[in-house]
Amino acid sequence: MSRVFRTARERGGGPISAHRMYPSSLQLIERTILPVATLLVNRPTTSSGTAGSSGRTGSGAPAVKLKSRWDAALRVARVFAILWVAKLGLTAGLYGLTRVMDVEKLVIDDLTRQVVGATTDGSFVRLRDGWTHYEMAGPASAPLVVLAAGASAPGYIWQPTFDSLKQAGYRVLRYDYFGRGWSDRPKIPLTQEVYVHQLVGLLDSLGVTTPITLAGLSYGGTVITSFAAMHPARVGALVYVAPAIRRPRQVPWYIKMDLIGDLVLQWQARNWASGQLDDFLNPEKFPGWDDRYRVQMQYKGFRRGRLSDAKANQTTDTQIALSEVGQHARPVLVIWGKQDQVVPFELSAALMAAMPRATLVPVDSSGHLPQWEQPAVTHGALFAFLRANLPADVRITKLEPLP
Repeated sequence: MSRVFRTARERGGGPISAHRMYPSSLQLIERTILPVATLLVNRPTTSSGTAGSSGRTGSGAPAVKLKSRWDAALRVARVFAILWVAKLGLTAGLYGLTRVMDVEKLVIDDLTRQVVGATTDGSFVRLRDGWTHYEMAGPASAPLVVLAAGASAPGYIWQPTFDSLKQAGYRVLRYDYFGRGWSDRPKIPLTQEVYVHQLVGLLDSLGVTTPITLAGLSYGGTVITSFAAMHPARVGALVYVAPAIRRPRQVPWYIKMDLIGDLVLQWQARNWASGQLDDFLNPEKFPGWDDRYRVQMQYKGFRRGRLSDAKANQTTDTQIALSEVGQHARPVLVIWGKQDQVVPFELSAALMAAMPRATLVPVDSSGHLPQWEQPAVTHGALFAFLRANLPADVRITKLEPLP
């Protein structure tokens, strides 16, 4: 919100009308344009050099010239006043339009967290940048698998994998990034450092000190790569599912403008939920999928969080960190739907070149979410990978379910 709007709210306390927010056209003329016009009118004129030209201020010609200048100054003043008022009207109109169109009517507060905690298996912990929503399941002594979500869909995106790991006797953790799901929407740049610090704080708060298996879906591939690069000792194995590795990408200039950018995002947001169906090869098999996404869109800060992420990571090139992480000796599994239209399977070649020790599992008849469309293949490959890379002193005694 602009300083003008904030000042008006502080002074007025109540509905803000146009005449209270901004001075009138006559006041603008009086304060800005007329003083300039007066200077122009009273400015002494130079003599043309003709004899007897000085001292003739009482004649008709200078008076006509004086009146002409004054009329010209008034015309300029009127133009400036009209443009200024039009600008203010447009700004106020855009602001009002964004508020009318805005679907973000709710706030995530203590009451919201109490309700979510009471009606779901999720929990909350307060970290450096705000409250983080997470869900943890499985025996405390079992190896921990952490699931990092995609760019905007929260932890529910991992539901089949979370349930399968829990049933198989593993300890599993999923969580919502800041700006998504039930986590806070802090007014900060959502850089990779913020995401990494969020996961570090979450693990520390849960008392996790041993190396973890870290899985990232889509944009989660960027997050887990950043985490492994910054904290290599905390990662025992990596699992990439249809990874979207962040490369530099500029945000259009008009999106960066407060009111216009928010209005454009609100217009684009109309298709965000339905666009989630593009993740599937056969979206008709997942009715109500877009409605799950719409829940988080009702809470203030979701749209701002998506914009913050885009702006804060414009120059981020995770390919550099990926090459560094790829040189590590830890095991890496890559699972990718062959019909993925969001992050095409063809990009797997570049990922495998950066991570020569990785194992690639192509999943046929699957789009961007193989854990939903082909759970048997996806979780079969995941369990085989986990069994092969268990620490020597750890055993999973529970039988793994059929995926």
